Amino acid sequence: MSSKFEFIDGEKANYKIAKMCAWLKVSRSGFYEWRDRPASATAGRRAHLTGLIKAIHDEFEQRYGYRKIRIELGRRGEHCSEWLVRQIMADEGLVCCHPRPWRATTDNDGSTGPVDLLGGDFTAEAPGARFVGDITYIRTWTGWLYLATVIDLYNREVVGYSMASHMQTSLITAAIDMAVGRGLMDRGAIFHSDRGSQYTSQEFARCLARHGIRGSMGRTGVCWDNAVAESFFATLKKELVHRTVFPTMKDAKSEISRYIEVFYNRRRIHSKNGYTTPQEARQAWEKRTAA
Repeated sequence: MSSKFEFIDGEKANYKIAKMCAWLKVSRSGFYEWRDRPASATAGRRAHLTGLIKAIHDEFEQRYGYRKIRIELGRRGEHCSEWLVRQIMADEGLVCCHPRPWRATTDNDGSTGPVDLLGGDFTAEAPGARFVGDITYIRTWTGWLYLATVIDLYNREVVGYSMASHMQTSLITAAIDMAVGRGLMDRGAIFHSDRGSQYTSQEFARCLARHGIRGSMGRTGVCWDNAVAESFFATLKKELVHRTVFPTMKDAKSEISRYIEVFYNRRRIHSKNGYTTPQEARQAWEKRTAA
């Protein structure tokens, strides 16, 4: 019943409450009673802990991870599990400043970084688990446009991408943020790239850590270690870029977005997917899993 009330509450700006109650066969009085009900003790407790955890995180200048924050909470008379603290920190994007073993070092010349976690195996058992990405450039009449991608190795779907007139690290972090924001990149997933300076930067390592993603890198100067990302760029340029003139960067962004979202992910069949589209392959997996 509560799920129906949540739906009505979420759609009240689009439909009349009375009509939605009738459609879902629930009473209006029941909906208003649910809406005006005070927050549960569990929700109140979680909100209280969230405020304390954020305060401790700032107080100790982002030096504490979830284990030490739990201990500090106990010292202040608030007792809870490590799991709950860790979950709240993840939900709030609170990351400890100490690097994890797989994160990039301060070297950002492309010579160091996380180890290769794929080992040349560019397949995945399920969507959301293993990804590759890279940066390419597109010529426009007003200058170069750079494109960063995040590609799911299960179905070759482009789940995240970003475009800008620069190759700064924010270009690739925006692509990761898009993939995570869409719910198509699981925590604990592997993201594989080459050893470009953007991917070995501390800023990118912090982005991966914030989302709970494991970094992976191929060997320096070996294009086959990121062949899937390179293959997508070759397809994009063959099917769109080399056949199109882009007077402005805005034009290029619009056409590339349309190619990825409307054509490549939803309409273009792929041999890797048994000649179905990336979206169809993911939906088929979801149906099998549900069954």
